Amino acid sequence: MSGENSDSPQVSAAPLQHTVNLKLVKLGYHYLISYSLYLLLLPALAVVSTRLASLTFGDLLLLRDSLRSNPATLVLCYALMVFLATLLFMKRPRPVYLVDFACYKPSCALKCTREFFVEHSARTGIFTDDNLAFQKKILERSGLGQSTYFPEAMFETPPKLCMAGARKEAEMVMFGAIDELLQKTGVKAKDIDILIVNCSLFNPTPSLSAMVVNHYKLRGNIQSYNLGGMGCSAGLISIDLAKQLLQVHRNSNALVVSTENITLNWYFGNNRSMLVPNCLFRAGCAAVLLTNRSAAHRRSKYQLIHTVRTHKGADESSYNCVFQHEDDEGKVGVALSKDLMKVAGDALKANITALGPLVLPLSEQLLFVFNLVARRALRMRIPSYIPDFKLAFEHFCVHAGGRAVLDEVEKSLELTDRHMEPSRMTLYRFGNTSSSSLWYELAYSEAKGRIKKGDRTWQIAFGSGFKCNSAVWRALRTINPAKEKNPWMEEIHEFPVRVPRVEAIRT
Repeated sequence: MSGENSDSPQVSAAPLQHTVNLKLVKLGYHYLISYSLYLLLLPALAVVSTRLASLTFGDLLLLRDSLRSNPATLVLCYALMVFLATLLFMKRPRPVYLVDFACYKPSCALKCTREFFVEHSARTGIFTDDNLAFQKKILERSGLGQSTYFPEAMFETPPKLCMAGARKEAEMVMFGAIDELLQKTGVKAKDIDILIVNCSLFNPTPSLSAMVVNHYKLRGNIQSYNLGGMGCSAGLISIDLAKQLLQVHRNSNALVVSTENITLNWYFGNNRSMLVPNCLFRAGCAAVLLTNRSAAHRRSKYQLIHTVRTHKGADESSYNCVFQHEDDEGKVGVALSKDLMKVAGDALKANITALGPLVLPLSEQLLFVFNLVARRALRMRIPSYIPDFKLAFEHFCVHAGGRAVLDEVEKSLELTDRHMEPSRMTLYRFGNTSSSSLWYELAYSEAKGRIKKGDRTWQIAFGSGFKCNSAVWRALRTINPAKEKNPWMEEIHEFPVRVPRVEAIRT
């Protein structure tokens, strides 16, 4: 026994040491390339400094007399400098700040345990025994915990799926999130200039944005938008739309509300590909206040640095992989294709290819280009190089669409358990809240006290269509969790929890 124990560290030490050495070599390469520009500029700076130091007082007097004798040249130089400075000032993008955000936390009475879900589904008398067992397995392996939330209509027997119930759910989550946001920021409803509401599956008339305008008595000249049918990535589409509008409208505040509605979109049928969303989606909402007012810089939490949107809808398999339609019995549901993970992976690759040059250090960009040239031009049989985005970001918020989605992103980007913790804990505690999940994840990092001034956060969202969207934020100040109010604060000491990893279930 003692011999086996003494040998085991020696067996694992060599690969571990090899991995550590490779990491050190790559880190040294990264620093060398990152600071090489400064090293190259030092000789040029030294030459210029030497030339300037060699100028005598007489040389300066000669230059002054030359300019005085040519006033037209002097005026032209001044005019050119003023013109270029003005052009640069007018063309530069306006900074967009995130003042604060709020995530709605339903009451304890609306918590849905796995046992309740299965029992309640059985009481409807609609699902076959096999499909009840299938849903139970999905719940056990999905990564969802015992404290996710359903709307009130889902607790009735049979569930009261009607327009009134759906409106009630929308009002509950949206007004709850907006009320908290207005309270946190001190902004009055009349100070909101732009309103964007996104909800994929529930689009009543009047719209959800009109519902918000009516409830808060917003101004008559408000710029109001309602986005529907854009899936779980619509939250970042709303952020991108707000960014574009804030480039046009000066001194404006933009309110973005991201949610999804469950009441009218529950599937009561026995098509297994349509049963999976029943098991994953839960009630939730996030409200975000953005502004381009320069005075808001001091009190804002983040600055929006980049938004990158990728749409793969031209490809048929991508377009059809998340599709709302009727089953053989005429019951409407959202079907998930077996190709979903492959489609999501392809969309992610396309998105990071566009995002990489904007955020990655030069060292990673060079490695990516060399790999591309070797594979495409030299026909070398080597694997594709995935850039190390951990060098560009301190925090990752990956849409909590399901355990399989998170596993795929973690593997593709080679992220650590700590990087994935906000996403996995959000899925466990709140379930898939669609477009608002990214904000529950950022709230988790804030509640843990991990957001420091200057930190960069990457939000990644996937949605039907098929889309993959990204947003990059930089923290303007260190977030003190003791001063925060978000849905995690009362129980953050209980997290992270261990979520067993199991194999996915085939539909």
